[in-house]
Amino acid sequence: MAGQSSSSAATTNIMLAIYEKKTSTTDLYRPLRNYISMYYSEREAQNLDDDLQTLKQYRSDLERLSDPSPTSRRDLLQNYYKALCLVETRFPISPDKDHINTVMFLWYDAFKQKQKASQQNIHLEKAAVLFNLGAVHSQIGLSFDRGTVEGRRQASHAFIAAAGAFAYLRDNASVKACIGGSSTVDVSVECAGMLERLMLAQAQECVFENTIAKGSTPGVCAKIARQVGLYYEEALAALTVAPLKDHFDRAWIAHVQLKSALFCGEACYRYSLELHEKEEIAEEIARLKIGISALAEAKKNSKGAAQQLLDGISKLEANINRNLERAVKENDRVYLMRVPSPSSLPPLPAFSMVKSMPMNEVLDASKEKMFASLVPDSSAKALSRYTEMVDEIIRTQAEKLQQGSELARVRLKEMDLPDSILALEGNFMLPTDLKEDVEAVQISGGPAGLEVELQQLRDLRRVNHELLVQTEELLQKEASEDAQFRSQFGTRWTRPQSSTLTKNLQDRLNRFAANLKQAAESDARIERSVRDHSALMSILDRRPIESALPTLARPMMSLDANEDAIVGSLKQSLRQLEVLGAQRAGLEDMLKEMKRKDDILPKLMTSSGSYEDLFKKEIAKYDRICEDIAQNIEAQEQLLLQIQAQNEDFSAIFNLEDYKASREKCYKQIQAAIAKYREIKDNINEGLKFYVTLQDAITNVKQQCSDFVMTRSMQCREMMEDVQRQMGGLSFQDRKNSSSYNYPMVNQAHQTPRSNPPPPTSDPQNVPHPRPQTPPYYQPPEQPAMTGYTHPPPPYTASQQPPPYHMQPAPGSPYPPPQAQQQPPPSQEYGQPAYPGWRGPYYNSHAPQPGSHPRPPYTVPSPYPPPHQSGYYKQ
Repeated sequence: MAGQSSSSAATTNIMLAIYEKKTSTTDLYRPLRNYISMYYSEREAQNLDDDLQTLKQYRSDLERLSDPSPTSRRDLLQNYYKALCLVETRFPISPDKDHINTVMFLWYDAFKQKQKASQQNIHLEKAAVLFNLGAVHSQIGLSFDRGTVEGRRQASHAFIAAAGAFAYLRDNASVKACIGGSSTVDVSVECAGMLERLMLAQAQECVFENTIAKGSTPGVCAKIARQVGLYYEEALAALTVAPLKDHFDRAWIAHVQLKSALFCGEACYRYSLELHEKEEIAEEIARLKIGISALAEAKKNSKGAAQQLLDGISKLEANINRNLERAVKENDRVYLMRVPSPSSLPPLPAFSMVKSMPMNEVLDASKEKMFASLVPDSSAKALSRYTEMVDEIIRTQAEKLQQGSELARVRLKEMDLPDSILALEGNFMLPTDLKEDVEAVQISGGPAGLEVELQQLRDLRRVNHELLVQTEELLQKEASEDAQFRSQFGTRWTRPQSSTLTKNLQDRLNRFAANLKQAAESDARIERSVRDHSALMSILDRRPIESALPTLARPMMSLDANEDAIVGSLKQSLRQLEVLGAQRAGLEDMLKEMKRKDDILPKLMTSSGSYEDLFKKEIAKYDRICEDIAQNIEAQEQLLLQIQAQNEDFSAIFNLEDYKASREKCYKQIQAAIAKYREIKDNINEGLKFYVTLQDAITNVKQQCSDFVMTRSMQCREMMEDVQRQMGGLSFQDRKNSSSYNYPMVNQAHQTPRSNPPPPTSDPQNVPHPRPQTPPYYQPPEQPAMTGYTHPPPPYTASQQPPPYHMQPAPGSPYPPPQAQQQPPPSQEYGQPAYPGWRGPYYNSHAPQPGSHPRPPYTVPSPYPPPHQSGYYKQ
């Protein structure tokens, strides 16, 4: 079934080659010579004896699989296939009594050799030859020494040729070979397509190995490796579904599966090298984790795979793990980047360096001289002219059929049929677009679900307010302690007052409070809108929505009680119209089938009269179906006139115009309800995004305040020691050297950090405590998390990072957009000296990236004017 590489260049360089299909002995010489002698002349048979002997030799050589080299086998298969193309156009081989019915082609399946197929037509023979041609090309590819650059290049070309042979089999012979009833899976469209992708994968793999040998950049290697994996993934997808699912050995599937995983991991590994050079450590870690996961998953299903391939996967896995460990350590110590989730990463770029070789020229038999005297050029030209005549008839009649169907559809729509009949029977239907909109609203929760989202707005507003209060209490407590020491020690307490250092922080907290107040007003407007329009939107909660439509009722009084007769005759006419439509579909299929079976080549080659007379006789068989098409179109026209008259009576009795008016009014009501729902939903989503973003901003400021308070506490202890030394009579010089402080303002660049850590203290209460953890994001209890705040924001990484809260507000959004000015630049500090374990005021802080919160499902502009935002924008 498959061969493996003998190359020792790499442990993973194991590839597959296809064994040829086997056949039984078939005599083509005698049946074809008898046919020539019978339908042409004995002299013609004698003249063509050399050609018949050549064809016989081709078939005899094909039956033997012991050719001296794969290249000679390839040439034999190509020559025999071109000879078969010539035989097909000249010798009708089929079970028909007037044809060559003594030839039987028998072929065994290449992958399950106990299965076989036999047909009395040449299509199975041609498909088998093409399959073997692809198999021989794959064997040629495997024969090269892929330990060298030139060997890999030649192997890649051979696999490309194999892919071209299997693609040609799929596109030109597979379908015909399977029509005969008896066929095997190996020549099916599905198998040929799978083998084409497999050969392309192996060709691209050779290119990848040469790319590595040339020392190309990691980015280029990653793209080529990723395309190798994609080709193997496509082959694996075909192998795991019918009809190939149970047709191949487990070792085949394991090999392809491991190869796809191996090159997925290889692409991740190569791409991570490029990321490391660019210092994009977070994505490097994520890509390496994806590669490890793919390799680990494939190893679970590696039963039957070659040990060399498993060894290669283990080696790659070790390299990835080593780089992953290095990247994680660097990120923890230096970069402090948030590692993105694998699902959030875009697909790795891929670049294909190979494509299936076009086989049209290689297998073109138009220039072959075999049996050239059997079909004169005049016959070939006549056949082409006849084919053009048939194509014109098919095209004209098909257009008539399509025009008839379109005319019936338009006329019925103008008469509002059959919708009005369905409405009378209680089968109401909404227009497709409107029904899809209603279903989308109901899936998203409908008007009844708006209260849940309003409660989420309230909860998020409360959480933001509590965070703000907690942050203000931190600053107030620190200020109170500073004032107490200042009062106690007087002029000896020389450090700056808290109010001078925290002015910017306090201003930002005030702006947060103002924005919360404005947001609360916007929330109130949304809640009022929900209450005011609840009656309008309640129609969207009807299930099914068709129950809200008006009904077409029978008249209250009837003079002649003929409503049932009118309705019955109209329904009968509509059924007749459906029958005519079905007939048109059948007539179109008959046209195509007639063209498929219309083969006058044997008649052209044996005709001794005028070609024009033969054409008239043969083309006349299409007259009957053309008449049927004309009758169908005429009958439909008459029936449409009858339906129009019946519909006028129906409309008058059932007051159809009033029903249409009320129905259109209901449609507009549903449309207005959908528009209002989307508008409110959009505003709520904007509110949720605002609160989540604001929560991130307040949490960040709270962390800065905590850092500030901790630093001030450490400074307080140091100053206490200085004051105590002064009071104990230490020298002025000692005091000058030990108590000189430089306190920059908040948001002022830190100048020179203290080089030594503060002295340890024996008082356990004065030991600095660990940094308080940032409060987790709020999620309402027992309710699904909103998309706006399920993704934690990444940490700060560099001064070039874009402002975290710079977002353009949606048109008409009721919430003030947070701005980048609320977050101080990463280079600004509070002037506190360094202490053991301190990593700066932004360590472990959160900052959402622009666009990290997805847009709401609707983008209808809100009618509510945005609140005043000047306090939020200014710094």
